[in-house]
Amino acid sequence: MLLEMKNISKSFFGKNVLENIDLTIKPNSIHALLGENGAGKTTLMNILYGLYQADTGDIFIDGNKVSIDSPNDALTYRIGMVHQHFQLVDKFTVSKNITLGLKNEKGYPILNRKNIDSKISSLSKKYGLLIDPKRLIKDLSVGEQQRVEIIKLLYRDVELLIFDEPTAVLTPEEVGLFFRVLKELKKQGHSIIIITHKVQEIFDISDSITVLRAGEKIVSCDIEDTNEDQVSEYMIGRKLVDSNFRESSEKFNEKCLSIESISVKNKGIFTLKNVYLDINKGEVLGIAGVDSNGQKELAEVIAGIEKPDSGDITLDNESILGLSISNRYLKGVRYIPEDRHSDAIVSDMDLKDNIFLKKHFESSYKSKGFINEKILESKTNKLIEQYDIKSPGASTLIRYLSGGNQQKLVVARELEGELKLLIAFQPTRGLDVGATEYIHNLLCEISKEGVAVLLISTDLNELIKLSDNICVMYDGNCSKKIENDDRLDINLIGKMMAGIDFF
Repeated sequence: MLLEMKNISKSFFGKNVLENIDLTIKPNSIHALLGENGAGKTTLMNILYGLYQADTGDIFIDGNKVSIDSPNDALTYRIGMVHQHFQLVDKFTVSKNITLGLKNEKGYPILNRKNIDSKISSLSKKYGLLIDPKRLIKDLSVGEQQRVEIIKLLYRDVELLIFDEPTAVLTPEEVGLFFRVLKELKKQGHSIIIITHKVQEIFDISDSITVLRAGEKIVSCDIEDTNEDQVSEYMIGRKLVDSNFRESSEKFNEKCLSIESISVKNKGIFTLKNVYLDINKGEVLGIAGVDSNGQKELAEVIAGIEKPDSGDITLDNESILGLSISNRYLKGVRYIPEDRHSDAIVSDMDLKDNIFLKKHFESSYKSKGFINEKILESKTNKLIEQYDIKSPGASTLIRYLSGGNQQKLVVARELEGELKLLIAFQPTRGLDVGATEYIHNLLCEISKEGVAVLLISTDLNELIKLSDNICVMYDGNCSKKIENDDRLDINLIGKMMAGIDFF
């Protein structure tokens, strides 16, 4: 065996996150490590990569017991890891990022950039990772940045590559390219561990799987010995309920939000072009489209983050165009942003302070003008329990939570209190099947209560499952509503997303 991890256990703050985990990886194979957010997948791989040290257990490489106390130790054993959030310097070139920290045989930083660039170009062609060594990281797409991370490991002669949620930030086209790269890596003699919760994907590329749940190993098997339904059940401990939420929700005829002739110009370019949109109370309106076609500007204009150049926005027939973000919040407008890390949470703050980020103007959290820490902690703990957020408590730093539990906290904060309109921008991106089902159920429940939901997603299946009506955005334009019924033409939606048959 290439790799064996035996009886690996790890705890944080007195809570077990891994308990006696065994993992075996064969040479020249792709192994999927699956589980819900918080199952322990990334922690286990961080131990293998030397970022964490196990409390108990052993690691064997090619049958020999080894000690991995740092990423440098891991690289010595030809183990490398591509993290979910890339470790790149934006202002450096591709070439400088790949060799950052490396030294020549005399102990000096590598300076022969011509030879370096030649080797990078050779590696990129060999593995289908086409990239220009001279380009700046800040000018690259997410998919291109991921290629840089892979070449960085190949440059260091890594044999076993670990990918943490590699498709979470990629477009469907980039996912296809990435899978071709994985197959080429395997063909060239590498082994791969891919951390994921996307069950459908693993059947395209994996040879074997291991499923973790709540820090325990549930199963390890070859991919041909299981199926999607079994894997989903292994992950969440029960069968998924495949409900058609849209059909079961009772709708209201009263208008909630109206957008009239909204245009937004950024750096001289119109990113929203004369957009009209209405959402009724209790309606789930899906916004389909490829990323960066005006969806973010639409969401931020409604939430009050972006100021439009023209047009008007009314909530309950009252203009909210001049209201601040906090005043729109008090009016019942809530926003789940696309990127929780940059726009929704502060990683170095605890859970209760992240809740308070949008509650600082509410008197119920204060006493004599000051923050009442007891009330804040009590309310946060109630939200933790109500939304099943896996956390030691309200005083835990939010960066210690899995991505799914961080998202649950953001959702809990936005849904608390009086709610009229929820803007949900990619609310399930990066979430496992259980957390996705949970968020879908919440959106269903609040729409039944009369809340209008603007659901912006690049996942067309999600939009079809949840939406009453669908609009398509392309190049800053927004189509008329398309009723989501048995006559819905999926191919037409796809063409409109690509700008075909849009106008």
